[in-house]
Amino acid sequence: MHSIVIIGSLIGLGFSALYLIETIKGTVQPNKVTWLIWALAPLISAVAAFSSGVTWAALPVLGSGIGPLLIFIASFFNKTSYWEMTRFDLICGGFSIFSLVAWFLSKDANIAIVLSLTSDMLAALPTLIKGWKFPETENGWLYLGSVVSASASFTEINHWTFAEVAFPIYLILIGVVFCAVFEWRKYQLNHQLNKIKKS
Repeated sequence: MHSIVIIGSLIGLGFSALYLIETIKGTVQPNKVTWLIWALAPLISAVAAFSSGVTWAALPVLGSGIGPLLIFIASFFNKTSYWEMTRFDLICGGFSIFSLVAWFLSKDANIAIVLSLTSDMLAALPTLIKGWKFPETENGWLYLGSVVSASASFTEINHWTFAEVAFPIYLILIGVVFCAVFEWRKYQLNHQLNKIKKS
């Protein structure tokens, strides 16, 4: 059974690698606040899950933190992949960091996961808004990597505790939402553009 979660994690990292390549090429413009928190939150959640006894099921969560960390670093190497941060981005990032710091004060695994989920969702907002307004700066299909990776973790769940299922479920939902929103917006804007050209 471990092979399934390992394969799922590798697939997730593969999708992250594709996004990483597009970042380096400048074909996508990742929001630095989002990707930094997306690195920190899963890594903290994975550590909390490991500390509560979760083993293989937390592997995809760990992988979902490593990929964004590399993408965050890569976003500094190509000026065309730079996305200027707004006050809203910084506010979301600030609350996200506050949620992460609160975990260190709680020292409770379940509280840590709730706070890291909150942090992750706040960090996701700037990218969701950016992708809605400027869908050409994103590739929605590449977010499906987290869906595949997180789905694989369910093959290793034994007790179906909050620590085991919370972050994988969240990763599946956020991956589906981002893919659907970004690709639908691209279709919508292209359709409008074609109508203007025909008229």
